[in-house]
Amino acid sequence: MSEELLEEQGPKSTFSTYMAEGDQLFHKREYTKAIESYSTALTLQPDDKNCLVARSKCYVKMGDSENALKDAEDSLKEDKNFFKGLYQKAEALYTMGDFEFALVFYHRGHKLRPELQEFRLGIQKAQEAINNSVGSPSSVKLENKGDLSFFHKTDELKKVRPKPLIRSVKREPRQQGQKTPKSERTTKQLLGELYTDKEYLEKLLKDEDLIKGKTRGGERLQDVILNCISYLDTRSEFWWQQKPIYARQRDRKLLREQWNRARHLPPSDPTCYILKNLEEIDAALSAGNANGSLKKARDVLKTVQGWSEEALPNKSEVLGNLYSCIGNALMDLGDMDKALDNHLKDLELAQQSKLVDSKSRALDNIGRVYARIGKFQRAIEVWEEKVPLAQGGLEKAWLFHEIGRCYLELKRHMEARDYGTRSLSAADDISDENWQLNASVLVAQAECESKLNMLRLIKHPNALPVQLKLLPMQYVTGCVIHVYEEDNSEGCTWLGTG
Repeated sequence: MSEELLEEQGPKSTFSTYMAEGDQLFHKREYTKAIESYSTALTLQPDDKNCLVARSKCYVKMGDSENALKDAEDSLKEDKNFFKGLYQKAEALYTMGDFEFALVFYHRGHKLRPELQEFRLGIQKAQEAINNSVGSPSSVKLENKGDLSFFHKTDELKKVRPKPLIRSVKREPRQQGQKTPKSERTTKQLLGELYTDKEYLEKLLKDEDLIKGKTRGGERLQDVILNCISYLDTRSEFWWQQKPIYARQRDRKLLREQWNRARHLPPSDPTCYILKNLEEIDAALSAGNANGSLKKARDVLKTVQGWSEEALPNKSEVLGNLYSCIGNALMDLGDMDKALDNHLKDLELAQQSKLVDSKSRALDNIGRVYARIGKFQRAIEVWEEKVPLAQGGLEKAWLFHEIGRCYLELKRHMEARDYGTRSLSAADDISDENWQLNASVLVAQAECESKLNMLRLIKHPNALPVQLKLLPMQYVTGCVIHVYEEDNSEGCTWLGTG
């Protein structure tokens, strides 16, 4: 079959399948492939706003701010108050360096969903970037000194002359290749490891024979190299605005001056401090940097432990959250004993302070540790304690599925089938195809194992009457069994369902 015919047939799977594939590739940081999956999904449902937001995130990760902004704006066409689209548009604008416009959309999203920390952090980082670019108004002090006669003369002339027509003054765009007045040393500091790549690309441009070549796609190598250098220059400009070198040096100096005085005191806004650090801890773990996440979480834990209840009223909740982060990082590093200790501390704090959500989280993680080390019965006991605390169909679908898997590992097929059925019911309630599939597979595995066990009983007729009484009738009726033996192998074909 030709490639043209395959293209005419269009996508071979469903929208949900391509979305799930794109999500998985995004988490693996394979952004180009994720974009392809999302784009295929959009051919099936062109106006799906969640898919547009997902593809926009990929473009942001790849540095393609223009396409990221376009997708974010498209997601807002039907619903201007779609908070995910507002946040993604703000992120795209922020990446482009349009901090003022980004701030507007961060504020708009925060007004709609004030409980989401993403918008609060976005407002904070956009304001910081603006202050770093143009300076904070509070840091400027005007003094009435020197010869001011010029201004007095100007005021007199204004009284005589009529006001000219106001004309809009546009900034001249910077010519391509024109560099900002900052030293190479500053550029090196901003680019970090990428500065070596920039030097290498600049050397390639001097190779006349090389730049005359073309890629397999027919693109000139000279254009490819120039685009790469232009991208790095753009990034250095962005980072310069976001946090200039002088601002970093000033911050370090201020920190050194104030360290001894404020060493044991919490920051002026402990909530922002906690949220910012928790986000960094979670981002490090999501990126696969378990060691970095663990170190950060332990540092913040020591800091918070030194604060009083007056300075941080929800101290127990914050400590529990940090113990949870430490436990998750240790799980990724394979240190299950220490991971379990930290999750148990999280559970203890949750029970002491009667924090329902924190207790649910701790039970969730403790169960995962037990399952990972093969203590399936302990995992079942912990997760069954969590069942009344589960909220939402997705959480229930996952929880029932995991309990069923543990029962399957323990060869308790009836319980595995029951929990698989409960997981399937929860998945049906929210129309989640992924969990519908997972639950169906679990039910099928449990039934298959049950039927194979019954087959073994039938082959031993002396045990059959007693054992059949232990099984539900639906497993006995409606099944036709064909048993055969050949070359010391045995198998069965089941017709009908139990």
